Parts: sequence; C-alpha cells; structure tokens
Amino acid sequence: MNSLHPVLLVEDDAVDVMTVKRCFKQLKIPNDLMIAGNGEEAIVLLSNPETPLPCIILLDINMPKMNGLELLHYLKSSSNFQKMPVIMLTSSKEETDVNKCFELGVAGYLVKPVEYQSFVSTIELLSAYWSKSELPQ
Repeated sequence: MNSLHPVLLVEDDAVDVMTVKRCFKQLKIPNDLMIAGNGEEAIVLLSNPETPLPCIILLDINMPKMNGLELLHYLKSSSNFQKMPVIMLTSSKEETDVNKCFELGVAGYLVKPVEYQSFVSTIELLSAYWSKSELPQ
C-alpha cells in the first residue's frame, strides 16, 4: 500500500513547506514527508539507495539551482524515475508552464491555494489519490 511510501516535496519556500507539514499533521496523513529545497537536492535524495522511493513527488516550478521543469525533464528521461507520479504544486498560472509540464509527462498541475483551508483541501485530495494509487514495479 502506498501509505507505506513517503511523499517527496520539492519546494524552496519555507512558508509553503511549513504549510504542507501542517496540512499533513492536521489531516493525520501517515506518509513520511521528505523535503528537498530544489531539483539538485531531490536527485541526491532519490539516488540514495537507502532512501525509500516516494509514492508521489509534489514539485514546485520556481526554485534555485535546478527548477521544477528541469527536474521534471530529468525524472521523465531517467529509466529509474520516469514512471514515478509527479504533481506540480506551484504558484505559476502561466499557460506556457502548464503546457510544458504536460509535454514532459506530469501527472497533474495544481496552483497553490492562497487560503490555508483551500491548501488543506488540496493536500487532502492529493492524499486520497496517492493512498489509493498503484505504483509501477
């Protein structure tokens, strides 16, 4: 069951990280939450054989060093990670970003809600998705 797998949040904004952690706690989500501050940190985490693979990656677009689009391209080009579900959770409403993410194989694109309760609802919806989804072997 996917509830045994962690969730990887790739996010550089400390307030958004804190908000996601708070949502996990409020919703009593059993998955561990792994945090990477940018795409490079995410690759290091994912490449570590001692780190369990996540059931889903929640990915921001605008980050330093390696942004979300660059990481998404890397993941979908890698035989080790190409089947891993990635959901963009970003503040960007740019049509070019949405289109590029889907061209690269993103599983979904969600704009981060501003209001906390809407953020909770978004994380609750995502939790239902990843807890019931089957992962490729």
